[in-house]
Amino acid sequence: MHTPPLRLLPWTTPEGKPCYLSTDSGHSRLSRLADDIEAAQLDSGEQVLAGARAVLGDRKAGEPAVRFALARATEALEEVLRVAVSRGRRLPRPAGGNLCARGGD
Repeated sequence: MHTPPLRLLPWTTPEGKPCYLSTDSGHSRLSRLADDIEAAQLDSGEQVLAGARAVLGDRKAGEPAVRFALARATEALEEVLRVAVSRGRRLPRPAGGNLCARGGD
């Protein structure tokens, strides 16, 4: 019997610890909620990136604006990395366990 791996969810506990979901279906209510939150986090990350680029491109932007942009970019990066890890863990593993083929090694 194959047990599906735990899914890393796109949120943490109040203490900042990761949350996981154990389910046989990627279509459960909680899985769909996690998918929706991941999509929102990715959209938010795009908006934060655009805002950070605007601040960094403004030579008149002061330290508070740069610090605010960096803080938001750090938060967005943390969320996007969690999404990437979660989705990467759910990719089918190829035979032999190699995730990518390397040429010339």
